[in-house]
Amino acid sequence: MAEVLSQSEIDALLAALSSGEITPDEMPKEEEKQKVKPYDFRSPQKFSKDHIRTLELIHDNYARIISNYLTAQLRANVKVKIESVQQITYEEFIHSIPNPTILTVFKMPPLSGSILFETNPQFVYEIMDVLLGGTGYGKFKLREFTDIDKNIIRHVNQGLISNLKLAWEDILEVHPEIEGMETNPALNQTLAPNEPVALITFSVEMGKSSTFINICIPYLSVEKTLDKLVIQYWFQQSDEDVINESRTKLRERINIVNTEISAVLGSTSITVEQFLRLSLGDILILQENTNSPIKVMVENEVYCYGKPGLVGKKMGVEVLDIIDKDVENYE
Repeated sequence: MAEVLSQSEIDALLAALSSGEITPDEMPKEEEKQKVKPYDFRSPQKFSKDHIRTLELIHDNYARIISNYLTAQLRANVKVKIESVQQITYEEFIHSIPNPTILTVFKMPPLSGSILFETNPQFVYEIMDVLLGGTGYGKFKLREFTDIDKNIIRHVNQGLISNLKLAWEDILEVHPEIEGMETNPALNQTLAPNEPVALITFSVEMGKSSTFINICIPYLSVEKTLDKLVIQYWFQQSDEDVINESRTKLRERINIVNTEISAVLGSTSITVEQFLRLSLGDILILQENTNSPIKVMVENEVYCYGKPGLVGKKMGVEVLDIIDKDVENYE
């Protein structure tokens, strides 16, 4: 913050300028500050703010879905809340999770490549304790997972991952499918260390305890569908669906409306006196020729030109040409 001069200092400075003791060039200037944003070329920001925001909206909905799923499975109150969505490198993600942990690798076509679903060991121990008849409370010692542990948590993760289909349905119709499961993150070499990934972190509250689960989505998986990970596109698609539905309903309602159609064979002009003298058998000469097209009126508006004739034993009109209202108005 710049130093504020007192009134006496201002007077002394003005006096020095007027006497020539100092020149304007010698006046102290405030240093120009340029705002420089650091950029790490080893970790380029490939996910824009719009992409991150859309992923946050999708998985915020996903958090509510799996809250209901876990509550039903465990018959206990479980709260899942999204904590953060950020871009990091795959190496940073691997180093941030404990060893051992449950790292489920799955695919989600039409997204390409593999996506990682990491369940914290504390979360796994609590889930297994409740499913095996315990309370889920207490301290759990970090240990290697047995085959029984893996089978139980694989069943739970199968349900959690399948619910991604509901969360993504507004963007894409995805089909999650588990490929495998690892307990040692260092052994999972599905991506290059510097590959950018979107890390979505959830907090899970069960009773008095709180733990975390993570979803790691590589940039390569969503690269071909990035245009759909924009909020404007998302709502534009929703608006288009609503508009198309409204048009369909409007068309159905209009189709049942009755309209009056009439065919005008011709016209002529007579005086009031001639009109009053009209009697049975009089002939009026029309302005149109017998072979000229006639006007077909819809609700007193000219809609098309036609040719009179017979349809079986009934009179009818054959449509020759439909009038283009825009061209008629232009002319």
